[in-house]
Amino acid sequence: MGEPSELMESDVFQAYATYATVVLLKMLLMGPLTGYFRVTRKAFSNPEDARAHVGKGEDNKKYVKTDPDVERVRRCHQNDLENIVPFIGIGLLYAMTGPDLSSALLHFRTFAVSRIFHSIAYLLPLPQPGRGGSWLIGMGVTISMAYRVLKTGMYL
Repeated sequence: MGEPSELMESDVFQAYATYATVVLLKMLLMGPLTGYFRVTRKAFSNPEDARAHVGKGEDNKKYVKTDPDVERVRRCHQNDLENIVPFIGIGLLYAMTGPDLSSALLHFRTFAVSRIFHSIAYLLPLPQPGRGGSWLIGMGVTISMAYRVLKTGMYL
């Protein structure tokens, strides 16, 4: 890749931008989903949140609690943070190495599908090894891209 404008106009970068946006949007939606579960389960992490949603007259301390459904959504969101953020950084570096479009699309699509399935499997929940397998596939994609980046620019 030459100039930054060449990178941004390349099909590989456009594919990266598309799939990075898909997984970032998926991750972004986990925050409001956590909030929804907190409100519907009346399980708040702070007294002021309980007061705002339950009312001032009630004993709000009983609503500052954990709930299994809220915790499941939180863990799913945490897992997204641990996997999507590295994909974003490594994926950009990978796109800069000039891979074939077909190889790049395979990496980006596989990661996006694995993360979407991972969330579905986590939230429903589906039996293992579905969730674990989808996590492993996504991790494998990120490691594969990292290998390409290191192999292409090996200045160690």
